[in-house]
Amino acid sequence: MQLELGSITADVVQKNIKNVHLSVYPPAGQVRISAPLHMDMATIRVFALSKLSWIKAQQQQLQGQARETPREYLERESHYLWGERYLLKIKEIDTAPAITLKHRHIALQVRPDTTHEKKQALMSHWYRQQLKAVIPKLIAKWEPILNVKVATFYIQQMKTKWGSCSPHSHSIRLNTELAKKPPRCLEYVVVHEMVHLLEPTHNKRFTDLMNQYMPHWTHLKHELNSLPVRHEQWDY
Repeated sequence: MQLELGSITADVVQKNIKNVHLSVYPPAGQVRISAPLHMDMATIRVFALSKLSWIKAQQQQLQGQARETPREYLERESHYLWGERYLLKIKEIDTAPAITLKHRHIALQVRPDTTHEKKQALMSHWYRQQLKAVIPKLIAKWEPILNVKVATFYIQQMKTKWGSCSPHSHSIRLNTELAKKPPRCLEYVVVHEMVHLLEPTHNKRFTDLMNQYMPHWTHLKHELNSLPVRHEQWDY
């Protein structure tokens, strides 16, 4: 169902949860409210109206955010790793595909007639491998600091967020796109999700914990959210 808030339309989903959650999604700033089954629409409307200025601020930020042009995987196309720009260098040869870094180039070795979709899949896998090489070290660094234990982590293409946490299973998920961003941004997201093992919601306690353990986290969050994001429509 939908809720009209002046010029803003919010999608409302009621499910078996304890608290109401409000989200604003890129790129256009779609609004979604997840509410407990017992909550009536009048109460949901009052909640949404109380957050109207925040919704508008989030929408303005998202709509002004730079977006990447679609990647075509062509010679000398720009690609990013850890916040640094590299030019794509393509070598067609009838052998197993491979990706290597050579100076300021990402060398993509593929068989002749490799499709765009296959090149995209190869690059996505390569980015996941870059993350898999560094995330365990970050988790190991922060577990004793936060006094938490991450049972497992997952890396996947996520269309609405940089990461997520499942406190019950002590697992975290991280967006493959983080391999393209500066390492300090990846560390911020890892810490953010690990703090959710202590506090599942974004309440004052969560903010206080972030301020305690990573005092500059708001600057890192702003930096990450100011960087270009993928070009496609994000779903939720």
